[in-house]
Amino acid sequence: MDLHFGDSKPTDDERAAVDALLGPPESSWEGADRSDADLRWAKGGRAARDRRDLLLPGLHAINDRIGWISEGALDYLCRRLTVPPSEAYGVATFYAMFSVKPRPATVLHVCTDLACAAAGANELCAGIEARLGLGSGVSVERSPCLGLCERAPAALAIKAGDPVRTAVSAPATVHDAVLAASAPDSAPEEPAAAMAVPQAGGDELVLLKRVGVVDPMSLDDYRAHGGYSALRRAFELGPAGVIREVTDSGLVGRGGAAFPTGRKWQATASQPDHPHYLVCNADESEPGTFKDRVLMEGDPYALVEAMTIAAYATGAHKGYLYLRGEYPRALARLEHAIAQARARGFLGDDVLGQGYAFDIEIRRGAGAYICGEETALFNSIEGYRGEPRSKPPFPVEKGLFGKPTVENNVETLVNVLPILTMGAPAYAAIGTERSTGPKLFCVSGSVARPGIYELPFGATLGELLELAGVRDGLRAVLLGGAAGGFVRPDEMDIPLTFEGTREAGTTLGSGVVLAFDDTVPLPRLLLRIAEFFRDESCGQCVPCRVGTVRQEEALHRIAERTGTAAADDIALLREVGRAMRDASICGLGQTAWNAVESAIDRLGAYE
Repeated sequence: MDLHFGDSKPTDDERAAVDALLGPPESSWEGADRSDADLRWAKGGRAARDRRDLLLPGLHAINDRIGWISEGALDYLCRRLTVPPSEAYGVATFYAMFSVKPRPATVLHVCTDLACAAAGANELCAGIEARLGLGSGVSVERSPCLGLCERAPAALAIKAGDPVRTAVSAPATVHDAVLAASAPDSAPEEPAAAMAVPQAGGDELVLLKRVGVVDPMSLDDYRAHGGYSALRRAFELGPAGVIREVTDSGLVGRGGAAFPTGRKWQATASQPDHPHYLVCNADESEPGTFKDRVLMEGDPYALVEAMTIAAYATGAHKGYLYLRGEYPRALARLEHAIAQARARGFLGDDVLGQGYAFDIEIRRGAGAYICGEETALFNSIEGYRGEPRSKPPFPVEKGLFGKPTVENNVETLVNVLPILTMGAPAYAAIGTERSTGPKLFCVSGSVARPGIYELPFGATLGELLELAGVRDGLRAVLLGGAAGGFVRPDEMDIPLTFEGTREAGTTLGSGVVLAFDDTVPLPRLLLRIAEFFRDESCGQCVPCRVGTVRQEEALHRIAERTGTAAADDIALLREVGRAMRDASICGLGQTAWNAVESAIDRLGAYE
């Protein structure tokens, strides 16, 4: 691919996929039939350039219809959006769920990440490949975390067409996974979202109280269980009053950075530059994380309401919900919820008759862990490679489309609802003085009852694992996912707060708690973490691009050798890890060494 258009032509299906998204072309240079065009002039170029942000949806449209993106299809999409083909090729090849090479219409993604690897994912892959054989019309791809860790091992089948069809197999067997790939419509239905919540229906729940209780497809059922009372109170308080309540509650971001939410909202609201944007980060790609998926599948209207409140408080009239491409059921639930809210006056030009306009647009990710970083997410929405930006300027000043932007993840936003309904003082009384409110924990691995658990900040790791039913022979617990750190079985008294885990020399992160017993080979687990960061590095900065490769190479050598050679490689790992932590642009490179370091220092992984 270069800067110039080639001679390849799109097929009728490829053209139809793009036109269904963008509408028919208006001029011949945009792809219209030349026989009906006036070639003396062109029109629509400026408008097309302003639609660069539709590049990612356009790539999805082609990939969904055909199963891969041909040169002719990419050329046609580039003409429609006036994007240089080389740039579009760089975007298309950035995402793992797209292919620019021919492949079967059906792709079976089999998770081989931490929880699934411990549950036998490699044996599952081998069995599936043996059963399907050559010429099956199914491409089997080993995938990073699919966000189905409570049902490991997991597989996701995607069959291209109009419409695209998907099926999930989890916990997957060879038979069920092959059935999902060969006949997605015949595959067993996914269990209800409440199955991932062992506490479902409990009176003590705050964030999860509606999951398993309300019909996620019914707006009336949501309202009957307290839905939209928080938004009505927000209109009573006014934007400044909402921000004051959120600030007084002590709510901090639940994605891992723990930045005070009220301060972020206030900084965005006070910017004189307009328009302001709201972005919900629903691209939870951290291995072991699935809480946002459960919230979106089990209580989608709560997220729609929370986004409306956040936008109202910060002066935004347009919100983008950036959703993982691996979450087809969450996509369907949210599309339905947004459509119903719009039809009933809870979204649109006059929300609840208050004269406030707000609407939400869903943008699908396509398999890039780095897009969980807020500025990489902005680039992805804008139609560029999902590479992080240098800061400052910060997103509250120049974020999406260069305008002030507030970005929060799903769990953070949903916390706003109880803050407004119960009041900031009552909310702040939950948890500890420095970590207020309830927290969701994603527990998986060697436990009897994996799933999402809601506990107040301050509960200990041991209390959480007791609820989940930790198995005998516990060897290690990984807190915070691949970017987190390991702790020993004798460290169960660690308080689950941001400050408590920090003082214990580890991290809470997004709330991942992965338990591993002594049947899981720790060196193989560390290699999988290193492979994950090598694959997911965007390659923009040298410390991360080179460091993640060197880390994996050293771990391979250590697995094969002992003695002095292994000691030399461990010293090299420490040096590379420090360089990545100190000099990488974003959190991916800065945390890529954490889990390996903790395994060496706390668990004696290679002694």
